[in-house]
Amino acid sequence: MGRTLLVTGGAGFIGANFVHYWLATRPDDRVVVLDALTYAGNPDNLAPVWDNKRFRFYCGRIEDPTVVNGIFRVEKVTHALNFAAESHNDRSMLDPTGLIATNVTGVSVLLEAVKRWGAERFLHVSTDEVYGEIGSGAFKETDPLEPRQPYSAGKAGGEMQVRAHRIAYAAPTVVTRGSNTFGPYQFPEKILPFFITRALQHKKLPVYGEGDQVRDWIFVRDHCSGIGTVLEKGALGEAYNVGGGNERTNIEVTRKVLALLDRPVSLIKHIPDPRGEAHDKRYALNSEKLHALGWRPEREFDQALEETVRWYVENESWWRPITESADYRTYVARYYGPTLGADL
Repeated sequence: MGRTLLVTGGAGFIGANFVHYWLATRPDDRVVVLDALTYAGNPDNLAPVWDNKRFRFYCGRIEDPTVVNGIFRVEKVTHALNFAAESHNDRSMLDPTGLIATNVTGVSVLLEAVKRWGAERFLHVSTDEVYGEIGSGAFKETDPLEPRQPYSAGKAGGEMQVRAHRIAYAAPTVVTRGSNTFGPYQFPEKILPFFITRALQHKKLPVYGEGDQVRDWIFVRDHCSGIGTVLEKGALGEAYNVGGGNERTNIEVTRKVLALLDRPVSLIKHIPDPRGEAHDKRYALNSEKLHALGWRPEREFDQALEETVRWYVENESWWRPITESADYRTYVARYYGPTLGADL
């Protein structure tokens, strides 16, 4: 008899890709999604699996114990994976007040349900941003968490809930900390889909400063397989870095996008960095601990980037309604309006 996975935040970018990946590769398992369908949650992300008999969807918030406990009871959840998060640094800089309910309280509610209903494993999906920035070398799982923005602080707070439940109640927990993820279905305010969709419309691409911030990029399918490896093989109570091993500066990635779309570099507009000192200069992950479980990223960066760009070119019907929505336009105007002006 197969497992029943609860995937919270499963209508978001990485969550939805994980749902696709798991249903395609684990034919005996069921997947139940709980998602609040906030600005970044999109039921269209799940369209390819909507009619799958092994899939079920619930709309609700992870901080609502009535909803969460009801799903655990009715669906007989054996494994829970938490992708749900208020997940964008720029939005968190504008308004950090909404972070705690989802990123901390919601994690606690899920952990209590795992304890109450005897689920076999709880996997919390975190981020490399909880470490803060690093000048050289790469973060290991034993390094301290030193977040520098409201979003990453909220994610670190969720991790502290996981740690406390592991110590206090022997909760069957594991944590993954992923690097910068890209691929299909990513909400177009993140840097890659933001730039891809703007370049397709011949709009300016606002690059912070010189664009010399360094990120370790991982294709979403590889991130999902890394999470799956930790779910099935990770040691309880442990955290695992899921890094792509593809360090690139933001300006390098921006130029690659323009080249793939045959757009001029004159679309790049360097603007002051609104985060100032809070903008981490470099992230890098040491993923040897996960490699020891047999996982390696499979997709080469340039190939994955080309595939991602092609997906947005071919799926304008997915991203166009988002970029024309009032919420999206308001966000872009608030965040970039003072510097983009007429190029907004």
